Amino acid sequence: MCTTCGCSDDAPLRLTRMLDRSAPHEHAPHRHVPQSTQTKRLEQDILGRNDRSAATNRSRFAGQGILALNLLSSPGSGKTSLLERTLTDRARTWPMSVIEGDQHTLNDARRIRATGAAAVQLNTGAGCHLEAEMVGQALDELQAPPHSIVFIENVGNLVCPALFDLGEHCKVVLLSVTEGDDKPLKYPHMFRAASLMIINKTDLLPYVDFSIQACVAAARQVNPQIQVMQVSAKTGEGFEDWYQWLDAQRSRPAPDRAPLRIGRRVA
Repeated sequence: MCTTCGCSDDAPLRLTRMLDRSAPHEHAPHRHVPQSTQTKRLEQDILGRNDRSAATNRSRFAGQGILALNLLSSPGSGKTSLLERTLTDRARTWPMSVIEGDQHTLNDARRIRATGAAAVQLNTGAGCHLEAEMVGQALDELQAPPHSIVFIENVGNLVCPALFDLGEHCKVVLLSVTEGDDKPLKYPHMFRAASLMIINKTDLLPYVDFSIQACVAAARQVNPQIQVMQVSAKTGEGFEDWYQWLDAQRSRPAPDRAPLRIGRRVA
């Protein structure tokens, strides 16, 4: 259950196998708990259960030397485009796979699979975020190889996904220049939870009213430690900074992994 909107972690989940051409299967739907019946104790119970599942995922990642990143943003910021370019550019550098989260459709998983990478689609139905148990189910399907990178592309939403630990190494939030430079102040929980903010679609800067400096200042007002990079998934500008960051995170032993100050300084 999301403490913001009240959607249940027992809401229907559709997990679609994208590793082969097998027909998708669905988990049985469960009762949706209305927000009006939620209590603080119930919220704590649900988040506590999620944290236990996240701990299981984290142990699984650490045991296999897998770097898991939780990618978060509003819809249309360019998460899938960022992944497409990353998977294409670095296909021979790192083994990579993707867990795709959306309420409906297989569109993004198909785009990822077209790069040659393995992908598992999670369709949450009415759910507005992924939760750790869902990710655990997807990992069973994905069978990511040891010492690989697993990208978890969360449901497009700048509110609820910030509340749920998936067992990832860290959260990476994308913000496109078309969204407005005040988003970190409007959605502080998301930017406070993230280790890295990627400002995407910089090729559009000449055409929009967006201040990089104001955006970075806003992000660091809510999270002084957040790292910042500028990229264009369309042109590839700034992606070497992103790849350097990924390589540094991947090369560190799992217990010691922590955000590194690598990449372009913009403030």
